[in-house]
Amino acid sequence: MNKQRHTYRFNPHTLRYEKVFVSLKERVRRISFNVLFGVVLGVVIVVVGLQFMESPNERLLHRQVDRYKRQLSSLNERVDRAEKVLCNLEERDDGLYRSIFGIAPVAESERYSGIGGVERYADFDDLDNGELLKRTSKKVDDLTKRLYVESKSLDEVYGIARNKNERMATMPAIMPVAKNRCKVVSGFGYRFHPILRYNRLHSGIDLSARQGTPVYATGDGVVSVSGRSPEGYAGYGTVVVVDHGFGFQTLYAHLSGTKVRAGQRVKRGEQIGMVGSTGLSAGAHLHYEVIQNGKKVDPVYYFFNDLSPEEYEEVIEQASQENQCMS
Repeated sequence: MNKQRHTYRFNPHTLRYEKVFVSLKERVRRISFNVLFGVVLGVVIVVVGLQFMESPNERLLHRQVDRYKRQLSSLNERVDRAEKVLCNLEERDDGLYRSIFGIAPVAESERYSGIGGVERYADFDDLDNGELLKRTSKKVDDLTKRLYVESKSLDEVYGIARNKNERMATMPAIMPVAKNRCKVVSGFGYRFHPILRYNRLHSGIDLSARQGTPVYATGDGVVSVSGRSPEGYAGYGTVVVVDHGFGFQTLYAHLSGTKVRAGQRVKRGEQIGMVGSTGLSAGAHLHYEVIQNGKKVDPVYYFFNDLSPEEYEEVIEQASQENQCMS
């Protein structure tokens, strides 16, 4: 049988211990206070624990986030290495492959044009590591675009390389007048014009020869212009223009006559006209131009097929002299 415990209090007036009787209201108040104190203490302990202590799930999530950060940093490093390899390929493409075949380099605006806009990466704005994710995503997108452009460029180079025999046949590679029947009198660059009487860009090379000396096509191609003073060729007199394809054209001016018509296909070494002095000309000669990708270039660099090294050096020397041109 359980014994009921009572509380006693010493009364100094009676010098006796008296039993203390607690009312129901007081008991309820004490119990409520104890319960409330326990709840508040428990909440404080939980809050402090949540602030300074991690739950097993939180520790697991933090480890996963740290691992993802390391993986993202590693991915950035791999992307940077891939970009260096791609830069090397682009440099070799522009400086070697395309220059060998005379193709214009890929425009930087085409290689480095952006993909999408700022909104493309807006989904990362609310994330803790949003900036890192943005940078990585942009790097990958830019790399993807540049790889696509480089792939198309190499496809073009590969296609030209497969047709190298045809290309070599069409490239202007000989002198337009037999080397033993002409002389270089004026080269490419600023020269004094004998008729206009001022210095201006001489966009070709003048080869002096007797009137009527045969003029030959310097590469396979199709005649695009043939006749006297055609539209767009003022001052050239009787002129022939041959389109060789692959970005090359050659022009033969001041002819005394032509042997071909527009639209006719010609072979390297085939006669297309005769030396003359038509148009703005100071005497019988051939004015010869090479146009590559729409730009007039120095023709002497295309006389490599029928000259010895010594003869080629001599032609280079003659063409480099600053003198008066003949047209």
